[in-house]
Amino acid sequence: MVTTEAGTAERTATAGLSLRTALAGMPVITRDEPIAREAVAADFAERYAGVPAVGVARPEPAVLYTGVRSGAAGPPVLLGMYGDEDRLRGWLPGLPRHTTPQSAAALVAAGIAPVRVTTAPCQEVVFGEVDLRELPVLTTTPRDAGPYLTAALVHAGDALTGESALSAHRMLVIGRDRLTIWMVPGRRLGQLREQAVARGERLPVTVNLGVPPAAMIASALNSRFLPDGSDKPAVAGGLAGAPLTLVPALTQPGVAALAESEIVLEGYLDGTLADEALPGAAPEGSLPEFLGYDGRAKSGLPVLTVTAVTTRRHPLYQAVIGPGREQSHILGVAGALSVALSLPSAPGLHVHDLHFSPAGGGMLLLAVAVRKGSAAADRALPAIAEEVVRRHPFVKTVLFTDDDVRVRSAEELLWAMTTRANLGADCVELPGHPPVPMDPSQTPDWARARGGTPDVPPRTFIDATTPYRLRAHTERSFRSPSD
Repeated sequence: MVTTEAGTAERTATAGLSLRTALAGMPVITRDEPIAREAVAADFAERYAGVPAVGVARPEPAVLYTGVRSGAAGPPVLLGMYGDEDRLRGWLPGLPRHTTPQSAAALVAAGIAPVRVTTAPCQEVVFGEVDLRELPVLTTTPRDAGPYLTAALVHAGDALTGESALSAHRMLVIGRDRLTIWMVPGRRLGQLREQAVARGERLPVTVNLGVPPAAMIASALNSRFLPDGSDKPAVAGGLAGAPLTLVPALTQPGVAALAESEIVLEGYLDGTLADEALPGAAPEGSLPEFLGYDGRAKSGLPVLTVTAVTTRRHPLYQAVIGPGREQSHILGVAGALSVALSLPSAPGLHVHDLHFSPAGGGMLLLAVAVRKGSAAADRALPAIAEEVVRRHPFVKTVLFTDDDVRVRSAEELLWAMTTRANLGADCVELPGHPPVPMDPSQTPDWARARGGTPDVPPRTFIDATTPYRLRAHTERSFRSPSD
């Protein structure tokens, strides 16, 4: 590649606004021995990953692979950055200590609009020729369709409607300058692309790698639950306590890059489609999904064409391996905020905290700690559970506990289920919701193998709370330290 360098003013950023700043304030394991990029993910999974990637409950360290062999001398590969929730929370002073409807609403109200700049760290080096194959894009397992971008945020905006999108997607490199992109149906980016194509236009985008931690968490919020006048970049500013910086793309007018990113791909989405497979291959597997199982490739996906690559000097290439603590914390922290923003109120019931367990990949198992103020609260839980699974279709099980249970502790949740629930009576079915195909237990084949009908398995909620009139009988002998 031919490169040119663009001057940029020196800036300082908080940990929430710069991956590089966050990384500088934490221990990092450096692996400098030569390693093929096809072997990096397996090495990380074996040595460092936690549930649900492997059956070990452990936080994941940040690991920098500096000896990755690729087509050229590429940047180091960073894995595990978000593999510890306490570490993640330390970067984001605006993230509430307890996730409740009130604290989530306060975070959104405290949002800070991004600042637009004309020069930025992410454009210090500009590549005059695009060849995505020179980046250390990982192939996670030998069964993968090919090399995937896994920790990249796509930023787009519609100049006519004022709508914007900031979201992560799996993207398969299918050529020097082309990627397929899988968008869950109904996501904002897909809607913006469809609107542009209907007008006979292209949708300009930037693909941002090595992004600010605040942007990564904000990107996983569900846009449907943000009030009018708020967007994900503003929420990222609220999380970090200071605004994100955006810089205009060099080759795609009307769209901006996240200025503190390590690497940026500029490009566009149009009506072009391709199968999620390398040229000449049929679509089969994709890559490991967040629950720990191999994914299935899609046919006829939108193609993203890349028109420029810009980077910091000496950039880092960030990735996730799919399942594991890292992905679970990104999805779970943002998911809890999304649920909190969408929860209906219930008489006599106060939500104390919300948490998505890594055991469900940060999406399937939701723990809700509540405080009951009246007997009416006993009857409010079924309606809340029904509303949660209706509005958040990945949620499979809602576990209600009392507010003396720490919902971020797996042992505490098991203790509550063991001593404050009788699952034969307190595990309640919520039928009529579509399955999540990534979960093998939500398939007709699974139901048949269990001896049942091939009907869609129902969602459930578990009431592991104390009945209001019996509260005095279940006080803990020892109070937990303040959390």
